[in-house]
Amino acid sequence: MADERHVLVTGANSGIGLATVLHLAEKGFRVTGSVRSKVKADVVRTAADAAGVEVETVLLDVTDAAACERVVAGLGTLHGLVNNAGYGLTGAIEDVPDDEARAVLETMVLAPMRLARLALPAMREAGGGRIVNISSIYGRTATPLTGWYQGSKHALEGLSDALRMEVAKDGIHVILVEPGGFKTNIWADLERDLANREGSRYESAYQRIGGLTSMWEPLMGQPASCAKVIAKALQTPLPRARYLVGTDAKVMAAASQLTPTMVKDRILRLAQGL
Repeated sequence: MADERHVLVTGANSGIGLATVLHLAEKGFRVTGSVRSKVKADVVRTAADAAGVEVETVLLDVTDAAACERVVAGLGTLHGLVNNAGYGLTGAIEDVPDDEARAVLETMVLAPMRLARLALPAMREAGGGRIVNISSIYGRTATPLTGWYQGSKHALEGLSDALRMEVAKDGIHVILVEPGGFKTNIWADLERDLANREGSRYESAYQRIGGLTSMWEPLMGQPASCAKVIAKALQTPLPRARYLVGTDAKVMAAASQLTPTMVKDRILRLAQGL
């Protein structure tokens, strides 16, 4: 297997990514966290120093294909790849222009599959490895006004399912982690998007989203609990294909399966004033 249990975690400077690199380092992994700037690299190093662990960093924009190739080649054989980089996008389908939609798909669909493609040959030669793709409960279900974010997660799940079957014979496991609501920068992304949707016919519904999020935030989980699940997926001999993380995620998954579509749609529309 890969030397030193080396794991690359993308989007390592905050939220689930930062919690993951710190937890994996505590568990004895050799960890490299990718970040997009030297300032964000400093955030990781400061957090690692405070935790008494060592975390390497590498500058990487995951949407840059050439940079992805260069970074993966430079890291050598990886035991694990954790595709965590991403962000939230709030907007009705008719409010989101092509450039915003394309950026989401580049970051959360194309980039994870590109990095997996680049890491696979060395994993195969080493006799195995783990690819952990951070999805969301919204990879299983959908709500109005966040369709492009959810679409990216649905795509990630479908691609991960296909990849899992394609590489299983090589001892490589592909695993989806599906968090519910956690205290991450995704909520700052929400505030940014709501400011950009002024004048929309859905403006009152956007305001409801902001209010509902503020009410729900005290109940959100801490990223560290998700990091523990990621570590389990990287270590357990027979990882599951999917890990739901958070009580809200488990409740939403069950409700989505059990509730008739017409009823579910009605409830969500009423909640957001649509």
